[in-house]
Amino acid sequence: MLAAHPLGLGGAPLGNLFHAVTEADVLAVIRRAWTAGVRCFDTAPHYGQGLSELRFGAALRGIPRAAFLLSSKVGRILDPVATAPACQHGYVDVPSFATRHDYTRAGFERSLADSRRRLQMERIDLVYAHDLDRDTHGPAYDRHFDDLCASGLPALAAMKAAGTIGGFGIGVNSVDAALATVRAAAIDVLLLAGRYTLADQSALAELLPECARRGVTVVLGGVFNSGILATGTAPGAGRMATFDYAPAAPAVLARVAALEVLCAEHAVPLPAAALQFAAAHPAIAITLAGVRSVAELDAMLAWRHHAIPAAFWHALRARGLVDPAAPLPADTR
Repeated sequence: MLAAHPLGLGGAPLGNLFHAVTEADVLAVIRRAWTAGVRCFDTAPHYGQGLSELRFGAALRGIPRAAFLLSSKVGRILDPVATAPACQHGYVDVPSFATRHDYTRAGFERSLADSRRRLQMERIDLVYAHDLDRDTHGPAYDRHFDDLCASGLPALAAMKAAGTIGGFGIGVNSVDAALATVRAAAIDVLLLAGRYTLADQSALAELLPECARRGVTVVLGGVFNSGILATGTAPGAGRMATFDYAPAAPAVLARVAALEVLCAEHAVPLPAAALQFAAAHPAIAITLAGVRSVAELDAMLAWRHHAIPAAFWHALRARGLVDPAAPLPADTR
């Protein structure tokens, strides 16, 4: 099911992450993705307090349901609250909902029922338990993790057995949280954001081999680490380079600056190198790209197919800019 979908469209920017996107632009992006051959679409209740799901459902309506792979997430329930702020969690101009976390069977059933209503689709192919990590939950992490293993994941397994969903797993930014889950429970898929990129290969040594051993398919998000691998170290227009949605630390800036030098020597766009590097690992089945305009999507598609000389990849490894064990596109040529 996943092997036929190497590039997917991520739904966070289309839920008004940091900037509002018009309904017309959302429709244009999703329809352009479709005509370009993209068949994997990922969204979540968290993306714009349900706004991304509403928009994906509207844009995909009329396309045969069996023709694309749709994923969403559970773990956050949206409760209607008239006084909820219009800007939440980095998303702007969002519907009036407040978020509460729930990783139990009841919480997952409620969340999926709400997602189906927003999407106006009965079937969601892949379901991820979203952001169950210590950075998100702090002291509540252990309680939520126990709920996930004892109640939430068994509920998703029952839904899969009944044919309601196609598969399930977790979506996290944390290598430690991902390892804890794949070792504690039998899941089908891991959505990992930002931990296997040109700037951060922390998933390489332990997590990706563990997934391979256990038959867990990996979907990769955050290949640009929220910005710096797309914009470089000097994005311009008064903006700073960001790494994981925060100003990039000096060590990250230095690493990316060295990558920029190498890219300039070989006339390779940094985003093209970032996208193709991440997709080269054999454990990665889908690479998700988040865009907010047709122009950004077209650039993403061009970077995916940009011809990068083998000499670039050899120099990348020789200069110590990637882990020596990281698979590179040149390794298969």
